[in-house]
Amino acid sequence: MYFNEKIQWIRDCKNITQKEIADYLGIKQQQYARYEKGVNVMPVTYLPKICKYLGVSADFILGLKETEEIEKEKVSNK
Repeated sequence: MYFNEKIQWIRDCKNITQKEIADYLGIKQQQYARYEKGVNVMPVTYLPKICKYLGVSADFILGLKETEEIEKEKVSNK
């Protein structure tokens, strides 16, 4: 699974919309959707923010760590 697919999977598990993450990153939802689809390459500077928002490690998103506990609810400390 590529990192963009993993981000989408985690987001879906937590019932978070693309718009919510896009707003957190300060970009438009359409731009974020292109990142998840792999149409555009996501800037690496977004990775720490996305990890914090989703409550997962960068190692897990990048595939360096195979498993991580995914809480199936929205993170409240955004």
